[in-house]
Amino acid sequence: MTPKTLKALDRRLQRFLEDLLEPMGRSERRHWARVYLEGLLLDGERKSIEPMAARVAGADVQALRQFVGQSPWEVEEVQRRLALQVVDLLSEPEVWIIDETAFPKAGEHSVGVGRQYCGTLGKVANCQVAVSLHWSSAEASCPILWRLYLPKEWLEDRERAAEVKLPPEVSYRSKTELALEVIDRALAWELPRLPIVADSYYGNDFGFRQALRERRLSYAVQVEPTTVVWTEDPNRPWPTPKQRGRPRQYPPLEALPQPQNLRALAEQLSASAWRTVSWRQGSRGPQRSRFARVPVWAAHGWRKQQHPPRVAEWLLVEWPQESEQPTQYWLTHWDGQSVGLRRFVRIARARWRVELDSRELKQELGLDHYEGRHWLGWHHHVCLVSIAYAFLRSEQARLKKNFWCDLADGEEETPNPTH
Repeated sequence: MTPKTLKALDRRLQRFLEDLLEPMGRSERRHWARVYLEGLLLDGERKSIEPMAARVAGADVQALRQFVGQSPWEVEEVQRRLALQVVDLLSEPEVWIIDETAFPKAGEHSVGVGRQYCGTLGKVANCQVAVSLHWSSAEASCPILWRLYLPKEWLEDRERAAEVKLPPEVSYRSKTELALEVIDRALAWELPRLPIVADSYYGNDFGFRQALRERRLSYAVQVEPTTVVWTEDPNRPWPTPKQRGRPRQYPPLEALPQPQNLRALAEQLSASAWRTVSWRQGSRGPQRSRFARVPVWAAHGWRKQQHPPRVAEWLLVEWPQESEQPTQYWLTHWDGQSVGLRRFVRIARARWRVELDSRELKQELGLDHYEGRHWLGWHHHVCLVSIAYAFLRSEQARLKKNFWCDLADGEEETPNPTH
């Protein structure tokens, strides 16, 4: 936004930040937080500290570096307050979105950087990777929690860990474990429970889906067509054991029904199984496609005679009329709820909003522009970017005709803050 627009929003920004910045303690920390946030919000191609300081009157490069990279303010408490504020902001909530964001890097010294898959570039590259949780309504979403993924080599190299000031209590967590960590944090904050949506990296993980069920959370997660399932309950009674010997705890392999992959199952469904569903109004008209759903039981580890709890999930398949084969697959669980096909589709298809988040967080607010190398600085930066993004969301909401929040006395509507 322009300096003129930001000045017009001064009072609302101050009110928006008042409770969020209180856990930072000292007044100078709150001051530099405000300066940093103004730098993020103002127009400019680069949102690293030096370019931002050049755009904000009274900014000091060294003071900003110390505030972001070294000042010991508590990230988690700021994030908790931000989450509660976002819950109030985005009315009619729909889902929690688990996402993964990559931060391409040229060097090898930034915390967590390594050769790994970079979604931003669509290939293996040198980057950092973070797992995030986004609170989402039917129209907009906003990140509320972040976890930086640390490749194992970072935890095995004590000298390297010391250089980035990695806390000694940090241990290796897979990306799915980090996803469960942010979910557990949101549950501990008593945020309203919503269905979880995630891409196939998380959906393919049998243990991740099982963990969501253990937490009594509904979900609609993408899976690969090679996933194997049964269409009848594998927990059926098995043959009576012989009189001698130890009784069977599990059925023999030959007693189990033959599983099949999702693509084969979808191609065998009758024409009557498919329904055309419109799930939202897009910029080019209604979004619609053909879908089918069928109850299945995941056959994870069946050949190795592994015996995780086998529970029924709903398979949702999309097969557009013009396509030669099905295009997307989801496994869903609704924790005892009865859900119609249209809501199935709306929830499963809700991840599109996180793509907008990622683009705006990076292009508008410099999410991936931070040049510091330390653990604390990275977490401070993404927390402040999340605050700036939530403020933009609040201002965008004010422009809607059905905005639910009354303006304070004496305030006027302002131009769109994203322009």
